[in-house]
Amino acid sequence: MSGFSQVFLGLLLVWAIAFYRIPRWLWPFIIAIILYSLTCLHWVNYSAWFLWPLLIFIALVVNIAPLRYRLDEKIFTWFRGALPLMSQTEQQAIEAGGVWLEKDLLQGTMDWKQFLSMQKPNLKPEEQAFLDEKVEILCRMLEDWKIVHELSDLTPEIWAFLKAEKFFAMIIPKEFGGLGFSAFAHSCVITKIATRSISAAVTVMVPNSLGPAELLLHYGTIEQQQHYLPRLACGDEIPCFALTSKEAGSDASAIEDNGIVCKGNHEGKEVIGIRLNFDKRYITLAPVATVFGLAFKLYDPNHLLFDKIEVGITLCLIPTNHPGVQIGQRHFPLNMAFMNGPIRGKDVFVPIEWIIGGAKMAGSGWRMLMECLSAGRGISLPALSTATGMLSLRMTSAYCAIRKQFSVSIGTFEGIEQPLARIAGLTYLLQATRSLTACGVDQGFKPSVATAIAKYHMTEMARKVINDAMDIHGGRGIMLGPSNYLGRGYQAIPISITVEGANILTRSLMIFGQGAIRCHPYVKKELQAAQLYNTDKEEALKLFDKSLISHIGYFISNAVKCFTFAVSCGYLSFVPTNHKTKVYIKKLNWLSVALAFATDIALLSLGGSLKRKENTSARLGDVLSQLYMAAATIKYYHDEGNQDSDWPLVTWALQMCLFETQEAFYGLFNNFPKPYVGSFLKWFIFPFGKVFSLPKDIIYHECAKGTQEVPDLRNRLTSLCYIGRTKQDPTGLMEATYNQLLKVQPFKAKMDLAIKQKEIDKTLSFNDKLVLAISKKILTQEEVEMLIEYENLHKKAIAVDEFTSEYFLGKKQNETPK
Repeated sequence: MSGFSQVFLGLLLVWAIAFYRIPRWLWPFIIAIILYSLTCLHWVNYSAWFLWPLLIFIALVVNIAPLRYRLDEKIFTWFRGALPLMSQTEQQAIEAGGVWLEKDLLQGTMDWKQFLSMQKPNLKPEEQAFLDEKVEILCRMLEDWKIVHELSDLTPEIWAFLKAEKFFAMIIPKEFGGLGFSAFAHSCVITKIATRSISAAVTVMVPNSLGPAELLLHYGTIEQQQHYLPRLACGDEIPCFALTSKEAGSDASAIEDNGIVCKGNHEGKEVIGIRLNFDKRYITLAPVATVFGLAFKLYDPNHLLFDKIEVGITLCLIPTNHPGVQIGQRHFPLNMAFMNGPIRGKDVFVPIEWIIGGAKMAGSGWRMLMECLSAGRGISLPALSTATGMLSLRMTSAYCAIRKQFSVSIGTFEGIEQPLARIAGLTYLLQATRSLTACGVDQGFKPSVATAIAKYHMTEMARKVINDAMDIHGGRGIMLGPSNYLGRGYQAIPISITVEGANILTRSLMIFGQGAIRCHPYVKKELQAAQLYNTDKEEALKLFDKSLISHIGYFISNAVKCFTFAVSCGYLSFVPTNHKTKVYIKKLNWLSVALAFATDIALLSLGGSLKRKENTSARLGDVLSQLYMAAATIKYYHDEGNQDSDWPLVTWALQMCLFETQEAFYGLFNNFPKPYVGSFLKWFIFPFGKVFSLPKDIIYHECAKGTQEVPDLRNRLTSLCYIGRTKQDPTGLMEATYNQLLKVQPFKAKMDLAIKQKEIDKTLSFNDKLVLAISKKILTQEEVEMLIEYENLHKKAIAVDEFTSEYFLGKKQNETPK
């Protein structure tokens, strides 16, 4: 065998060992056996016998840890020096919650067969009944124009209904008097309400999200749970949670609100407690709350209970009528009617038993918040975003069909097809991501990275959807009034963008910043080794060595896989399924492994400075996010039975995700802090340049056409959208007009043909045309009556609200805002 052939065979062998991630203790034996066989067969020259001692040396070093320790010490010293300082709150944030699907995507180890076989999220019978009955009744009660414009509050009847039917108790278990709903059911309820009224949805959402009930369930003492949870379940208590301070918004760990452990009087007795001073704002439900959770920094200067002075962030549960608490003032968030306002307190003394979880949980507040938020942020705000998509798609597809310009439906214009298809495709993505994320929470995970992805990208997608819907509706969308079904959603979008972690922060710091540590198989262990070094150097070195040698193998394997998939554009990726989306799964496997490789390159080349390179972190996070949403799309398509009518939307969504992934990668390459590293990554991951493009016009056309002409697709994709039962309701009117259009389409076609053939003069009025059509037996009397009914509905559906000069369009201010 020639020297070239020997080199090729050797490289092929190394490739196979790395590609399939053969355990490091096994591969020396495989190489030895193959090398021995080739030598005996004279396929390897005897001059290559020097390979044996080299193989033995490498095998010993790789598999016997003490032989590596001297080298490890040097690497470990560099590693610890490169690490950035990490605060206690950052460590707690990383420790809080867990990982799920995002781990497999970031490691390039996605098991698609297992993923697709995962049980489809479904509603239990009592959950479905609640959605079909109680939520339906609530939606009929909601008149959003009256709620927002006239009352700036829900009506007393609605408040009573919400309490009586336990809308505030969806997450509270049945043993405490709650409904005990799944996260998926919770999400469905919020979605449907939000298609009717954002203000009502937020009111229902908050007690079931990050708040006292959630915290009590996970951390409360038995006494706290038994006292508060039944009262919260029946509506006797209205909760809120006070976290945001004037100087601490997204960086909630910087709160200045404080509590000092001291002695004081409570109910006529001297007890050890906490004297609190706090100034909170933006607290939803605060003006009507009866009990609130409070986050503050706890100090014990006299060591009455704790050994240290600064105990840490702590959470208390306090009645709003407690002496010293100032509550009742309102904020006015973008003209929405849900209750929101400040909570203040000066020298408020509370007993130590009011700490959620008791004194033992003092100082654990940040971890408690992060763990609860890691699940909650993946339910409520994604539900609001999906509602925006469903309502926008339902109404806009109907409006495109009935609205005419230049004598044709505007939905046939290519310029309209683009935004309408975008609304449909993004709504498919929204529904798929909402369903998958809630499924993960229901499986017992607290996937903090996946929920951060859902929160950021779904609220941003909702912003695009509502903008497109408003563009298509034109004047019909911007004229506020009882008939406007889009305006309030358009106004409210920035609220979702801002709360539960502002989107800018979530993208630039959280998704990849936490994901790289949480999801990487070895980085977290290496960080733990660095932290252990100050207390136990020998044990720290052993832990670091074990992680490092595995990390090196992981890196080499990803490099081999990445380049293999890159030169084949993913086609050499094995996919154990004949799913229709197989070609897309292959591409996702390629990009997933590329992300794993790029992550290690970024960590290696930038070290601790990666923490400060927010744009780099954001772009890597964008890649992970797009992979997650693409996986959600494939799973949703599979769960819905691989419907043919869905395929254009699935194609649009997956092509968009692949394109956005590619753009995120190229943004990373072209702006990498070390340009030569960026150039290397560009060549290594995309050796043939950009290969993904935006969906073609034909895909946009098929998506837009399907949403207007395929009722089953439209119904399934907007299944949680509330539609008014009467034609006096704006959504009911639009839906009735659309349904009538479907009925009269054949009759309209007859009329159009008669006009084209000049049997009917096109200059005649609508009524004269119908009279002539009857006389010439082009249409029957019944058909004409149906056309007249459609025309009347059409005129009402495209009309906008008008107000008399006496109608007051603003509220008088009794006092100057402070």
